[in-house]
Amino acid sequence: MNKIFRFITCFSIVAMAISCGSKLQEEIKYVHSHGMPFKGKILMIASSPSVSKQTGWPIGFWGAELTHPLRVFQESGYEVDLASTEGGKIIMDAYSDPTHESGYSAHDIITLGYLQKKEFNDMLANTKKFTDVNPEDYVAIFLVGGQGPMYTYKGNKELQNLFAGFYESGKPTAAVCHSTTLLLDAKKSDGSLLVSGKTWTGFADSEEDYSDKTVGMKIQPYRIQEEANKLKGTTFRAAEAFSSYAIQDGNLITGQQQNSGAAAAEMVVASLNSK
Repeated sequence: MNKIFRFITCFSIVAMAISCGSKLQEEIKYVHSHGMPFKGKILMIASSPSVSKQTGWPIGFWGAELTHPLRVFQESGYEVDLASTEGGKIIMDAYSDPTHESGYSAHDIITLGYLQKKEFNDMLANTKKFTDVNPEDYVAIFLVGGQGPMYTYKGNKELQNLFAGFYESGKPTAAVCHSTTLLLDAKKSDGSLLVSGKTWTGFADSEEDYSDKTVGMKIQPYRIQEEANKLKGTTFRAAEAFSSYAIQDGNLITGQQQNSGAAAAEMVVASLNSK
């Protein structure tokens, strides 16, 4: 009878974390308070507006791939400058807007919250052109994805050189989702592919399949995973579709898609904090 009573008692109080053989767990995580000095600046780059040749849609950056990493960086004590491929006003892909009639991103309360802030909307309305920034001012770089990068990042030699410059200087160098299209061509100063000998990720074929089926047409002009698999001496990995999945290989950090931006940003912060 005593054994039965003891089992029932332990089962009842386990949720209150009172010991009946359970292990104590604690978590401490730095959160930057208002008014405290910043630890450094991170450069985020997003696509300027473009038009999809596949769908005819106006395209740009994916909301969550900007806002979720932005939250991580700001809460970790880093100031963020936002630049774009052409400078000026940038637009969010419609399906990434939490207020869009499709409801596709209605769950994204982080982006919804940022959209209430004047400072955030001013940031989107007045981006710097990435060629006008001084890389020496920044401790890391983070490329925002979306549908736009498939046109505005692909073959963009100046952006490739900027990204490779951060990488070769040993700074955390991150890209997420379709922004990883840059890695299909980006080369180091010795002429070798930046991803040579590296393991990385980006928007997966399974996710392209899902997206195409959802809208009833082929959305992208090419697929990152398919093209990456043609490259020799590099390893492209993908997790289950739309999982939060990020990879760090040295100072190269990549995230699979919009649900992976925060994980990739946390790797950037951990790298910076370890120095």
